[in-house]
Amino acid sequence: MTQPATTSHGLAAGIPPQAKTRRNPQAAQETGSVAPAVRRADVDAGRWPDVARLPSPAPGRTAVAGYLVGRALDRLALTAPAGGTGATAAGPRLTLHDPDAFRRRIGRHGLIGFGESYMAGEWDSDDLAGVLTVLAAHVDELVPAPLRRLRGLWVSARPGADRNTRAGARDNIQRHYDLSNDLFAAFLDPTLTYSSAVFSGFPARSASLASAQHRKTDRLLDLAGVEEGTRLLEIGTGWGELALRAAARGARVTTLTLSAEQAALARERIGAAGFADRVDVQLRDYRDAEGRHDAVISVEMIEAVGAEYWPSYFTALRRALAPGGRIALQAITMGHRQMLHTAATHTFISKYVFPGGLIPSRRAIAEQSAAAGLSTVVDHGYGRHYAETLRLWRERFTANRPAVTALGFDTVFQRMWEFYLAYSEAGFRSRYLDVRQLLLTEGTRA
Repeated sequence: MTQPATTSHGLAAGIPPQAKTRRNPQAAQETGSVAPAVRRADVDAGRWPDVARLPSPAPGRTAVAGYLVGRALDRLALTAPAGGTGATAAGPRLTLHDPDAFRRRIGRHGLIGFGESYMAGEWDSDDLAGVLTVLAAHVDELVPAPLRRLRGLWVSARPGADRNTRAGARDNIQRHYDLSNDLFAAFLDPTLTYSSAVFSGFPARSASLASAQHRKTDRLLDLAGVEEGTRLLEIGTGWGELALRAAARGARVTTLTLSAEQAALARERIGAAGFADRVDVQLRDYRDAEGRHDAVISVEMIEAVGAEYWPSYFTALRRALAPGGRIALQAITMGHRQMLHTAATHTFISKYVFPGGLIPSRRAIAEQSAAAGLSTVVDHGYGRHYAETLRLWRERFTANRPAVTALGFDTVFQRMWEFYLAYSEAGFRSRYLDVRQLLLTEGTRA
């Protein structure tokens, strides 16, 4: 998609045309931990139709939602009165500004409604990640077992338009990664690496984020055996940092992306580093990768593929591998049962952040890679590192709100993006999610 869409499903509805640039400015460093306030009456209905208006009344569902949510918030000690603080010494608190709208949205749309209610300014917290972490840690207890059969009342199927066909994958990738290079520069470190770092100690410090990203990238390059003369295929370019570090080792790199914004800036960075003769940045679908390579690396790309196309993804990985080659993957994972539920559900993340995406389980990766003739040799997890990475991104984003505003991203977008970062952080802090580095090779492990 090359133009922002004004539809009810998709982050692209909030993309201001002036924000689609390739600049990389130094964002202003102003602090602030509480999301900017917004009134539903002031929300731009053209950009955010499902935030600007309340869903149609459903008294029965609203009443059930009100009972269940109220019960859960009280039991977890998360409720604070309107006008009170969002966090206390006893722990994080959620402050309801419009309880009726909050219950109505959840009654109609479940967790999507929960997120949209935050975007609409109907609730707040001074410790958003803390609130979401508590909820994520108790997700299986929020609804009494006898009522879980009613789950279908609060969820809907994923839109067919979000399928990752070749055309659909381009659209889905561009709806996220082509928002604006400047937006990503406002919260990422100078390496522009948009995946989990590996820290040397905790708590992680913002000043150590770039070195922690280099540590992660170097571990993947080592895992794949990248050295002088290696023919490396990277699936998912990002903004070019891994390709740069591989080229500095003397590798010949082909790197694939579907994001025109990322490709343009990656080429600029690679050229400025003097590696244009060693790195070929291609706007190409992974299914159309050409040639055989000594190593293949793909960092947090599988999450954008979609379960329907995982067989194609792993087949493409093996097809690209020269005899004796190595595949290094970095992948976010979730439990298999949770993955099956998520695969059948339209979620807040699939609606507003990553259309068409699905986080796999370790079991799904193992089964799909084995079906393609690949064996898992190394499988190492480090979810706590991702929680810290996301915390630092969120802190940088909130500190740089003036720069984000100057790019044309409105208050609703800013609340949505902070919710996304905090929601993701909570997933890793509660261990609902993990991130893993894997080494795959051809054949069956002895």
